[in-house]
Amino acid sequence: MLQVQDIRDNKDRYIKALTKRGIDAAEVFKKVLDADENRKATQTKLDETLAESNSVSKEIGDLYKSGNAKEANVLKEKTVALKESSKELSSQLDSISEELQKLLWTIPNIPNDLVPAGLTEDDNEETFREGDIPVLAEGSMPHWELAKKYDLIDFELGVKITGAGFPVYKGKGARLQRALISYFLDKNTDAGYTEYQVPLLVNEASGFGTGQLPDKEGQMYHVGVDDLYLIPTAEVPVTNMFRNDLVQEADLPITCTGFTPCFRREAGSYGAHVRGLNRLHQFDKVEIVRIEHPDNSYKALDGMVDHVTEILRELKLPFRILRLCGGDLGFTSALTYDFEVFSTAQDRWLEISSVSNFEAFQANRLKLRFKNADGKNSFAHTLNGSSLALPRVLAGILENYQTPEGIKIPDVLVPYCGFDIIS
Repeated sequence: MLQVQDIRDNKDRYIKALTKRGIDAAEVFKKVLDADENRKATQTKLDETLAESNSVSKEIGDLYKSGNAKEANVLKEKTVALKESSKELSSQLDSISEELQKLLWTIPNIPNDLVPAGLTEDDNEETFREGDIPVLAEGSMPHWELAKKYDLIDFELGVKITGAGFPVYKGKGARLQRALISYFLDKNTDAGYTEYQVPLLVNEASGFGTGQLPDKEGQMYHVGVDDLYLIPTAEVPVTNMFRNDLVQEADLPITCTGFTPCFRREAGSYGAHVRGLNRLHQFDKVEIVRIEHPDNSYKALDGMVDHVTEILRELKLPFRILRLCGGDLGFTSALTYDFEVFSTAQDRWLEISSVSNFEAFQANRLKLRFKNADGKNSFAHTLNGSSLALPRVLAGILENYQTPEGIKIPDVLVPYCGFDIIS
């Protein structure tokens, strides 16, 4: 969330930057600044009224002490009016502050200067590509047909139990899924990330803290009776572990990783491009989260990109990295790099990771601060990345490693799986 003073100090620059997202922010910024001026004026009037009320009350006390009860009683009528006025002003202040907060909730993060202008994924910039796209034998299949042929994933059984988008992994399919989770976690902990197991349900404050609410409310599963939300990513509970915290500068960076199932309604997602594992309502993901000093956050972002790159190199999957344009950038992100694996059987790129720097945007919402060397409190920077999302990684392995003899297992996963081919 942006701060009002930042908007006031950088209004023209922010308006220009937000055009990269296809947003004309001039009107909402005017509303924010007008609301803030109204809030400050109302606060001043309230403070003056309370001060006058206190002064009159003191005067009444002095009059009673000096035996001037008649004058004191006259002044008591004034205190009644002042108290009523302060009550009304306090209510107005609450209403203005709430409206200001709602306006601030609607404004996305300011794109970093590196973010390219553009409105759709076609405007994203490819920054890196590596790996040879395999030439598959005649009769090669997409992953949903391979899953059925080798009895790895049962999509129909998931429909029976829950509905579309909730697959059931079976046999070697389940073991390969578990192997990927263990491998990803081991890579992350070996790189210095501390592993956490976190709740799969979060409260409303957590959703607002990391920016899923109110922006993605319609995409989250809501448990109405308890007013809780199923997590769309481990980013939400992991980052919210530090909500309202004041950490020491010496504690930075704070690095976390965790595996969770993730739940997304994905309303309106239909068609061939979402078949099989391409888009699910429930899927597994290993996440990395960093709390960083502002001076180091972009160096840390580069390190996270290198970390995910190393994993994909070990899996020997052809991949590319995209720098997202303003129109494709997430609501809370200042800069995002997407990783995509090429699916040879589908002849298309599949997104398998997003690595983002949110700068102070989430930290402001979370009230996550650090005490710097001169004793002042400053907002930290937060970052997160998929390391990795499993469905499309699994799809890429099944499709790119298929042979006439069966599906080979990437060498790095064999110790985790206990087998080197699915046949």
